[in-house]
Amino acid sequence: MTDDLTKRRPQDARKVNVNEPYEVRWWCSEFGVTETQLRTAVTAVGVEAGNVAKHLGKRWPK
Repeated sequence: MTDDLTKRRPQDARKVNVNEPYEVRWWCSEFGVTETQLRTAVTAVGVEAGNVAKHLGKRWPK
């Protein structure tokens, strides 16, 4: 299944997808972090949004 690029949000907001540029932009904006910080967090704790948020010191969901 391909992503619908007309959507502004991730296809699955429970997982951080760093392989789609529009999702990286969305997550960076959502967490208020840089792409490097986001990618480092995903590398450290995996793709689960809650774990990424916790690693970044953010609340998820808001």
